[in-house]
Amino acid sequence: MIKDIVIPEVKHVTLAVGRKKNELGSFDWRVYLINNNHEPIENTLVASKGYGEKDGEEQKTSILRHFLDTIAPNSATLIEPIDPAIFHPNNEYWVSYYIGSQIFDKRFVFVPDSIREENISFIKEIEMDGVLHS
Repeated sequence: MIKDIVIPEVKHVTLAVGRKKNELGSFDWRVYLINNNHEPIENTLVASKGYGEKDGEEQKTSILRHFLDTIAPNSATLIEPIDPAIFHPNNEYWVSYYIGSQIFDKRFVFVPDSIREENISFIKEIEMDGVLHS
């Protein structure tokens, strides 16, 4: 029975962590969902959490859930702000959405310390510097 279930491949949808300088001269960081499809994605659900170790102790963040409704083709939308204090663990985003009547889902993980200066580049879809999930 399970062999009959078709799991479609997620294409042209990714995440980015962008930064923008605030009025105090420090950076505000935010996570964005980017839809590079030629059609909208709808009924989008995102579950985010952080997990890992620091100084030999297990750390976990709360699980946050977001409903994003419809994301237009070739656009990006804000998921949530993110604090640089939690860049050191895994930051996982489980994304589920529909294109037409087909459901898609994918787990995106920013691995420990991947959100760092050496990995920052300009991301045209959000028009700011940040780290694009590969």
